[in-house]
Amino acid sequence: MTYIAKPKLHHPSLTKNRVGYTRRDYEGKISTLCAGCGHDSISAAIIQACWELDIEPHRVAKLSGIGCSSKTPDYFLGNSHGFNTVHGRMPSVLTGAYLANRELIYLGVSGDGDSASIGLGQFAHVMRRGVNMTYLVENNGVYGLTKGQFSATADKGSQSKRGQMNNDAPIDLVMLALVMGATFVGRSFSGDKTQLVPLIKAALAHQGAAVVDVISPCIAFNNHAGSTKSYDYVREHNEAVNRLDFWPTREEITADYGEGEVTDVRQHDGSLVRLRKLHAEYDPTSRIRAMSYIQEHAARGEVVTGLLYVDPESEDLHQQLRTVDEPLNTLSARELCPGRAALEKINASLR
Repeated sequence: MTYIAKPKLHHPSLTKNRVGYTRRDYEGKISTLCAGCGHDSISAAIIQACWELDIEPHRVAKLSGIGCSSKTPDYFLGNSHGFNTVHGRMPSVLTGAYLANRELIYLGVSGDGDSASIGLGQFAHVMRRGVNMTYLVENNGVYGLTKGQFSATADKGSQSKRGQMNNDAPIDLVMLALVMGATFVGRSFSGDKTQLVPLIKAALAHQGAAVVDVISPCIAFNNHAGSTKSYDYVREHNEAVNRLDFWPTREEITADYGEGEVTDVRQHDGSLVRLRKLHAEYDPTSRIRAMSYIQEHAARGEVVTGLLYVDPESEDLHQQLRTVDEPLNTLSARELCPGRAALEKINASLR
């Protein structure tokens, strides 16, 4: 596979943030995703958010699982720490890293297949434990790397690229995050940069488990009128010994609409996604109200976007475990293993 490297030289007139970095310093490699993929828009939003927050790239640890979405950390923050885990296991690896070094900013990138199927249990437990992380779900309703099967977030009644109907009820990761105790929950659309960038910034600044579910168009395998995610089926099944794929370049799908408004976003095939942006007076501090609000509008066929819930007094895992302020990976063996006398004292306190 051939990779095209980006030039390392920066134009001297590029604007720098308060820590001396240009926006280019937050980029990664050139994307190998399909032209027009919504995931690339999410990567651009992450770059913009980190640049605006004046985050030093080397302070970020980005982790992912398996899937199109899990490839994207290679396309942003090239000078940060990175770890690509096995399918669905990103949360547990991130938890271990966070327990070892609480001083890094943890960003978990996953997809609807990675999080809502094989990684569903891991998703639930990382929420209830309050791991201090931003968990981004790049949600397109299909398995893109394995040619477009339904994922667990595909709506009941939606149609696959081969015409099959999905008869299973969908898993709503936003609702699950609320039930499992996430202290920051948001949803956005990859084409709405005006909303997505500040939402990511708020999630990165939050102390606790923050989830942002981003509806992200898959132009290759879910682009047809029968899909409730509104993507078209672009090729027919071919059983020949060679298979050639071609997708013409497509423009990024964007949306610009006000608070409290509903908008129909037309997809490449002419079908629509209906989005509702929260009102300015919406109170995001009630978990029960947030769940009711989401369900009320889901019954109308609307996908609610914005900051759905936040706990302003949340605690993270280190606070719950009462660990020391110094990162555990910097402690010496003597500090980590204080000896038999200390162990006997602990045992005695538990009798």
